[in-house]
Amino acid sequence: MLTVWGEGRGFRVIWLLEEMGLPYRLRDVDLLKGVENDPEFLAVNPGGFIPALQDGDTILVESIAILEYLLARYGPSPLAPAPTDPAFAAYQQFLHLGEAGLAASAFFVIGARRLGPESDRNSFSARQAEHVFESRLRLVTRRLGEAPYMAGEAFTAADISVAYALQLGKLGADLEIGEAAQAYVQRLKARPGFQRAIAASPATRSFWVSKGGL
Repeated sequence: MLTVWGEGRGFRVIWLLEEMGLPYRLRDVDLLKGVENDPEFLAVNPGGFIPALQDGDTILVESIAILEYLLARYGPSPLAPAPTDPAFAAYQQFLHLGEAGLAASAFFVIGARRLGPESDRNSFSARQAEHVFESRLRLVTRRLGEAPYMAGEAFTAADISVAYALQLGKLGADLEIGEAAQAYVQRLKARPGFQRAIAASPATRSFWVSKGGL
Protein backbone atom coordinates (compact mmCIF):
# COMPACT_ATOMS: atom_id res chain seq x y z
CA MET A 1 0.00 0.00 0.00
CA LEU A 2 1.30 3.43 -0.92
CA THR A 3 1.40 5.88 2.00
CA VAL A 4 1.36 9.64 1.51
CA TRP A 5 2.73 11.49 4.52
CA GLY A 6 1.29 14.96 4.91
CA GLU A 7 -0.86 17.24 2.79
CA GLY A 8 0.32 20.68 1.65
CA ARG A 9 2.21 19.91 -1.54
CA GLY A 10 1.20 16.32 -0.84
CA PHE A 11 -2.16 17.24 -2.33
CA ARG A 12 -0.46 17.02 -5.72
CA VAL A 13 0.43 13.41 -4.95
CA ILE A 14 -3.08 12.57 -3.78
CA TRP A 15 -4.57 14.15 -6.90
CA LEU A 16 -2.26 12.14 -9.17
CA LEU A 17 -3.03 8.92 -7.30
CA GLU A 18 -6.75 9.55 -7.74
CA GLU A 19 -6.30 10.28 -11.44
CA MET A 20 -4.28 7.07 -11.86
CA GLY A 21 -6.70 5.00 -9.78
CA LEU A 22 -3.99 3.76 -7.42
CA PRO A 23 -4.86 2.75 -3.84
CA TYR A 24 -3.13 4.66 -1.06
CA ARG A 25 -3.51 5.84 2.51
CA LEU A 26 -2.97 9.38 3.76
CA ARG A 27 -1.06 9.74 7.01
CA ASP A 28 -1.55 13.20 8.52
CA VAL A 29 1.52 15.16 9.61
CA ASP A 30 0.76 18.16 11.80
CA LEU A 31 3.59 20.63 11.27
CA LEU A 32 1.99 23.13 13.65
CA LYS A 33 2.37 20.70 16.55
CA GLY A 34 6.02 20.21 15.62
CA VAL A 35 7.49 17.25 13.77
CA GLU A 36 9.77 16.63 16.73
CA ASN A 37 6.66 15.18 18.37
CA ASP A 38 6.12 12.75 15.48
CA PRO A 39 8.99 10.24 15.64
CA GLU A 40 7.22 7.90 13.20
CA PHE A 41 7.30 10.59 10.51
CA LEU A 42 10.87 11.62 11.30
CA ALA A 43 11.91 8.01 10.79
CA VAL A 44 10.53 8.33 7.26
CA ASN A 45 11.89 11.83 6.55
CA PRO A 46 14.42 13.12 9.08
CA GLY A 47 14.31 16.46 7.24
CA GLY A 48 10.88 16.93 8.79
CA PHE A 49 9.13 18.39 5.73
CA ILE A 50 6.16 17.19 3.74
CA PRO A 51 5.17 15.40 1.62
CA ALA A 52 6.82 12.00 1.67
CA LEU A 53 5.81 8.87 -0.17
CA GLN A 54 6.39 5.39 1.20
CA ASP A 55 6.15 2.52 -1.26
CA GLY A 56 7.32 -0.60 0.52
CA ASP A 57 10.99 0.00 1.29
CA THR A 58 11.14 2.96 -1.08
CA ILE A 59 10.80 6.45 0.39
CA LEU A 60 10.73 9.65 -1.63
CA VAL A 61 10.34 13.29 -0.69
CA GLU A 62 9.71 16.37 -2.89
CA SER A 63 6.32 16.40 -4.58
CA ILE A 64 7.49 16.60 -8.21
CA ALA A 65 9.96 13.75 -7.72
CA ILE A 66 7.12 11.71 -6.24
CA LEU A 67 4.88 12.45 -9.23
CA GLU A 68 7.61 11.37 -11.63
CA TYR A 69 8.28 8.21 -9.63
CA LEU A 70 4.62 7.18 -9.57
CA LEU A 71 4.19 7.78 -13.28
CA ALA A 72 7.34 5.80 -14.12
CA ARG A 73 6.78 3.01 -11.60
CA TYR A 74 3.06 2.50 -12.20
CA GLY A 75 2.76 3.74 -15.78
CA PRO A 76 2.79 4.16 -18.63
CA SER A 77 0.08 6.75 -18.23
CA PRO A 78 -1.42 9.40 -20.51
CA LEU A 79 -0.69 11.78 -17.62
CA ALA A 80 2.99 11.70 -18.66
CA PRO A 81 3.75 12.04 -22.40
CA ALA A 82 6.51 9.81 -23.72
CA PRO A 83 9.84 11.46 -24.63
CA THR A 84 9.00 10.92 -28.30
CA ASP A 85 5.69 12.76 -27.95
CA PRO A 86 5.75 16.35 -29.31
CA ALA A 87 4.07 17.41 -26.03
CA PHE A 88 6.94 16.09 -23.91
CA ALA A 89 9.03 19.29 -23.79
CA ALA A 90 6.12 21.47 -22.66
CA TYR A 91 5.09 18.77 -20.19
CA GLN A 92 8.54 18.71 -18.59
CA GLN A 93 8.81 22.49 -18.49
CA PHE A 94 5.51 23.10 -16.75
CA LEU A 95 5.74 20.07 -14.47
CA HIS A 96 8.84 21.63 -12.91
CA LEU A 97 7.85 25.28 -13.31
CA GLY A 98 4.81 24.55 -11.11
CA GLU A 99 7.16 23.96 -8.18
CA ALA A 100 10.46 25.68 -8.89
CA GLY A 101 8.94 28.87 -10.29
CA LEU A 102 5.47 29.15 -8.79
CA ALA A 103 4.92 27.18 -5.58
CA ALA A 104 8.37 27.78 -4.09
CA SER A 105 8.01 31.52 -4.69
CA ALA A 106 4.51 31.61 -3.22
CA PHE A 107 5.77 29.70 -0.17
CA PHE A 108 8.32 32.41 0.62
CA VAL A 109 5.78 35.19 0.13
CA ILE A 110 3.46 33.38 2.57
CA GLY A 111 6.29 33.03 5.07
CA ALA A 112 7.18 36.71 4.95
CA ARG A 113 3.70 38.20 4.85
CA ARG A 114 1.71 35.81 7.03
CA LEU A 115 4.25 34.35 9.44
CA GLY A 116 7.15 36.78 9.59
CA PRO A 117 7.53 39.89 11.78
CA GLU A 118 5.94 43.12 10.59
CA SER A 119 9.31 44.51 9.55
CA ASP A 120 9.78 41.66 7.06
CA ARG A 121 6.35 41.76 5.41
CA ASN A 122 7.59 43.78 2.44
CA SER A 123 11.24 42.81 2.54
CA PHE A 124 13.45 42.63 -0.54
CA SER A 125 13.25 38.82 -0.45
CA ALA A 126 9.45 38.85 -0.27
CA ARG A 127 9.25 41.24 -3.22
CA GLN A 128 11.76 39.15 -5.16
CA ALA A 129 9.76 35.98 -4.56
CA GLU A 130 6.60 37.74 -5.73
CA HIS A 131 8.42 38.90 -8.86
CA VAL A 132 9.54 35.34 -9.63
CA PHE A 133 5.96 34.09 -9.21
CA GLU A 134 4.64 36.80 -11.54
CA SER A 135 7.30 36.15 -14.19
CA ARG A 136 6.53 32.40 -14.29
CA LEU A 137 2.82 33.14 -14.29
CA ARG A 138 3.31 34.98 -17.56
CA LEU A 139 4.49 31.71 -19.12
CA VAL A 140 1.38 29.95 -17.85
CA THR A 141 -0.87 32.70 -19.17
CA ARG A 142 0.77 32.62 -22.59
CA ARG A 143 0.44 28.84 -22.69
CA LEU A 144 -3.27 29.07 -21.94
CA GLY A 145 -3.61 31.35 -24.95
CA GLU A 146 -2.16 28.54 -27.06
CA ALA A 147 -3.68 25.38 -25.63
CA PRO A 148 -6.17 24.25 -22.96
CA TYR A 149 -3.53 22.43 -20.91
CA MET A 150 0.12 22.92 -20.06
CA ALA A 151 1.31 20.07 -22.31
CA GLY A 152 -1.11 20.92 -25.10
CA GLU A 153 -4.45 19.30 -25.84
CA ALA A 154 -4.50 16.75 -23.00
CA PHE A 155 -4.52 16.97 -19.20
CA THR A 156 -1.26 15.73 -17.65
CA ALA A 157 0.60 15.76 -14.35
CA ALA A 158 2.00 19.15 -15.38
CA ASP A 159 -1.48 20.57 -14.83
CA ILE A 160 -1.58 19.08 -11.34
CA SER A 161 1.73 20.76 -10.58
CA VAL A 162 0.75 24.16 -11.96
CA ALA A 163 -2.86 24.27 -10.75
CA TYR A 164 -1.83 23.51 -7.16
CA ALA A 165 0.80 26.26 -7.30
CA LEU A 166 -1.69 28.78 -8.67
CA GLN A 167 -4.09 27.99 -5.83
CA LEU A 168 -1.28 28.29 -3.30
CA GLY A 169 -0.32 31.70 -4.65
CA LYS A 170 -3.88 32.99 -4.84
CA LEU A 171 -5.28 31.61 -1.58
CA GLY A 172 -2.17 31.48 0.56
CA ALA A 173 -0.27 34.58 -0.54
CA ASP A 174 -3.07 36.73 -2.03
CA LEU A 175 -1.21 36.90 -5.34
CA GLU A 176 -3.16 37.82 -8.45
CA ILE A 177 -3.22 35.08 -11.08
CA GLY A 178 -5.43 36.68 -13.74
CA GLU A 179 -8.65 35.64 -15.43
CA ALA A 180 -7.17 33.03 -17.77
CA ALA A 181 -5.36 31.18 -14.98
CA GLN A 182 -8.37 31.42 -12.69
CA ALA A 183 -10.66 29.94 -15.36
CA TYR A 184 -8.10 27.17 -15.96
CA VAL A 185 -7.99 26.26 -12.26
CA GLN A 186 -11.77 26.23 -12.04
CA ARG A 187 -11.97 23.91 -15.04
CA LEU A 188 -9.48 21.47 -13.51
CA LYS A 189 -11.31 21.51 -10.17
CA ALA A 190 -14.35 20.06 -11.96
CA ARG A 191 -12.43 16.88 -12.79
CA PRO A 192 -13.64 13.75 -10.93
CA GLY A 193 -10.03 13.01 -9.95
CA PHE A 194 -9.71 16.40 -8.29
CA GLN A 195 -13.06 16.00 -6.55
CA ARG A 196 -11.99 12.63 -5.11
CA ALA A 197 -8.63 14.07 -4.05
CA ILE A 198 -10.10 17.08 -2.26
CA ALA A 199 -12.64 14.83 -0.50
CA ALA A 200 -9.73 12.67 0.74
CA SER A 201 -7.68 15.68 1.94
CA PRO A 202 -9.36 17.24 4.99
CA ALA A 203 -6.69 19.85 5.76
CA THR A 204 -6.47 21.06 2.17
CA ARG A 205 -10.24 21.12 1.80
CA SER A 206 -10.67 23.07 5.04
CA PHE A 207 -8.07 25.68 4.04
CA TRP A 208 -9.43 26.14 0.53
CA VAL A 209 -13.01 26.41 1.79
CA SER A 210 -11.97 29.00 4.39
CA LYS A 211 -10.41 31.08 1.61
CA GLY A 212 -13.34 30.71 -0.75
CA GLY A 213 -11.33 28.53 -3.10
CA LEU A 214 -13.88 25.72 -3.47
